[in-house]
Formats: sequence, structure tokens, C-alpha cells
Amino acid sequence: MVMGLDDRQTVNFFNSVADAAKTILEVVKEDGFIHVFSHLDADGIAAAGIIGKALHRLDARFRIRITQWIDEKLVGEIIQEKPQMVIFTDLGSDYANLLRQKTRDIKVVVLDHHQLGGELINDFPCVNPHLFSIDGARDISSAGVAYFVAREIDKVNMDLAPIAVVGALGDLQDKYDQRMLGGLNEKIVEDAKSQGLLTIEKDLILFGRETRPIHKTLASTTNPFIPGISGEEDRSLAFLVSLDIKPKYGDKWRALRDLSEDEKRRLCSALADYMLSKGLHYEISNLIGHVYTLNKEEPWTPLRDGREFAVLLNAAGRMDKPSVGVAVCMGDRGLALEEASKILEEYRRTINRYLGWIMEKPERIREMENIYVVYGEDFIDDKIVGAISSILTTSLPNPEKPLIAYADVREEGLVKVSARTVDTVAYKGVNLGEVMQVAAEKCLGKGGGHNVAAGAQVPIENVETFIKLVNELVGKQLAGEKIES
Repeated sequence: MVMGLDDRQTVNFFNSVADAAKTILEVVKEDGFIHVFSHLDADGIAAAGIIGKALHRLDARFRIRITQWIDEKLVGEIIQEKPQMVIFTDLGSDYANLLRQKTRDIKVVVLDHHQLGGELINDFPCVNPHLFSIDGARDISSAGVAYFVAREIDKVNMDLAPIAVVGALGDLQDKYDQRMLGGLNEKIVEDAKSQGLLTIEKDLILFGRETRPIHKTLASTTNPFIPGISGEEDRSLAFLVSLDIKPKYGDKWRALRDLSEDEKRRLCSALADYMLSKGLHYEISNLIGHVYTLNKEEPWTPLRDGREFAVLLNAAGRMDKPSVGVAVCMGDRGLALEEASKILEEYRRTINRYLGWIMEKPERIREMENIYVVYGEDFIDDKIVGAISSILTTSLPNPEKPLIAYADVREEGLVKVSARTVDTVAYKGVNLGEVMQVAAEKCLGKGGGHNVAAGAQVPIENVETFIKLVNELVGKQLAGEKIES
């Protein structure tokens, strides 16, 4: 039995997986053209890469398109192009319903893990853990859903298990004991381990443990964001020297993986003390956890560590180069990997610039009764606002309050909103997916997602009303009240 799940749930889930695989195979056998649409975060890109590789192996005719959301305009384009099938990965069934309302001539398959926003039209396969009372925020991501469908299509696709692990890590599903993957993700981990593709160990969880000199690893750390260390290479170097940890052996820089157990203990203890002094109590427990190493990837590349691979995919999506991320997931280790590594560096610089800008002026983060609000306005890129909110959530004076961050998308007349909170707040009854959906609809927008991570798009002129509503709705949920649209 899978950790935290019962047999009935998993049997029903895998029946829906079989149904989706069968439907895809039928269209491939008829030589039908397939459009794959997926979301632009790490999980969405990993899911698209998995399905893309499975279709490629079948010699299918297909095209992948990565997007932030599906709207009427995009639905119009799909109808005009007349594919035989559309596969939505990491995009909710609401989008499939939108397409369904316009045409019944195109077959649809949904491979998703978000909470269901409304009524589901039951005439197409929808693989979604929430339909079977399985938590899509911690037990399986869209990459995992895509992996199970790809495995059902052909067992040869089991070699894609590590990409599904990367997708789950990118969606921060390592919520079991000591940053471990559990639920249906556990089955994927077992598949990867059984083929010798994955090794799991406990270690310090810092970005760049496989690829960077230790001081650069410390300076690259944005989750948690450590004031005075994140983005500060000189100070990070001085921090190591103060602990008598040598950053070099001779001429060669040392990576985190090169440290002795004693050095790791000293570093961990000093970081914990430093973070306590900065009021970052919540994040200390996250310094050590389960590390997922992809054995077939080259050492000293960002693909070797599962979390670093996920950040690379996220960077590709957020920096408007999602096709590079998809190519890497489908196996390109040449030009695509080279380009992805450059994109990753630019992404880290951008994140640090935005975080610095927010910290510069207190009014850019406002504390309300039940939430924090980050006013990104036209400075923060709307594609990066989700990454910023994830980083800031655990660095707040009171991490028990949800955070919403927004950025303007002026050409669309919208703001893009990203909402994040920690598990302990969800246990108290807060469900940000519901809050975003209800508040956005009341402000003529759209919203949804998971209990701890959600998003919305709202007309610019309604943003203040929306913020007040979110504050109100979170308060209601904390008081144990149901909220309704």
C-alpha cells in the first residue's frame, strides 16, 4: 500500500490512467495530430516532456505548447487548427470544458493535479488525483500523472520516472518526513530506483550542491532567502572562512558534496543559528532532508540534483524559453542543456534583483489582518511572481499568514496573482485554491489551484477589491466558515 493512500483510491486512479492511455493510443493509431498544452512551471514542463517523449517513441504527429493559461483566444486558435486531439497537462479541466463548449469534434484528455473548480463534463478522460480523494498538492504532481499514463502506453517509458520526480520536487511536494516524497510519488521513486536511475540520501538541501563552489551555493540560496547571505558571494565566503571550512583544495573549488560529515554539521549548525538571529525560525527544519540524485546525469551539471533540475525547468518557463526545458526533459543534453544553464544563471540574478527591490521599501509588502500582500505592480515580471511568493512565504515575520503577490499584465488589462501559504495554515482550514476561485470570480476574473499554492487573473481596476476579498475569505476559513461563490 502507498504511504497515506488506500487500495481503493489507487485502483480507481489507475483505472482512469488506463482510460487516458487507451484514448491517446487510439488517436495515434489513426495517425491523428495531437496538440499538447501545458503550464509553464517546472511541473508543467516536466509533464509536457514526459508526454512528448512517449508520443515521439510512438512516431506520433504532435506539437507541444507551453502557456500560462488558456483563454477564449487560444481556444479559438485550437478550433481553427483542427487537431484530432488536445492533451492538457498541468492545466485544469476547466480549460477542457471551455474547449468542449465550443466544439465536440476534438478529442480531449486532461492530465492534471489541481483542485477541480467546477462541474466536470464527463465525456473525456480526466486523470486527476482529486477525483479519487488523493491530495494533488502533496501526493502526485502533473508530471507524475503524465508519467503513469506514459508508463501505461508502453513500459519503455519507465525510464522517464526521474523526470516525474523532478516535476514533483518542482511543485514542492516533498512534504513528508524530512522533505521526502510520499503518496503516489513514492511509486514513481520506486520505479526510478529499481532501474538504478535515482539515489536518495539525507543531506543539507541547498541549491547547487552538485555544481557550485560552496560559497556560490550559499549565495544562490533563495528558498529560504537568507538576508546577508543570499545573493552575497563575498559574505558567503567570509561566513565559510569564519567556520574554518576551506572553500578550496589547492586550485579546485569544493562543492557541498565534497564536505566531510563534520564540516556539514558545523555549517548546518551555524546556518541555523544565523537564521534564528534573523527571525527565520520556520525554515530551519528545512535545512536537512532527502536529496534526490539522478544517477545517469553528469556530475557538476544542474541535472544531477532533482531540486536543481526543477529550478532549471522553472527558469526556462519563467524566462520565456519553455521549449528549452521541454527539450531537456525529452533527452537533449547538448545545445538545449547549454542554453538552459545560461537561462538558469539569468533567472537567479532576476530573482535576487526582485527580492532586493521588495526588501528596499517596507510599503512593498503590506501586512493585513489575515494575509500579506506583495505589490509587484509593473516592476516584477508576471511569469516570475509565483517564484517570488514561494520564496517569501517562509521568510515572513509571521509565516502563519498566507501571502499574495501580484504583478501587472498591462497588455491584457489584468493582474497575475500568486498565493502561497504553509501546510500548518492549510491544516487550520485555509484553502487558497477556493479563496482564489471565489475572490477572482467576484472580481470578474479566474482563479484556482491547491490549498497551499494557488493563483488568479483579475482585471487591473479590481485589484484592491480583490485583495480585500481575499483577506476577508481567509479570515472566514480560519473561523471555520465555508466560503461560496
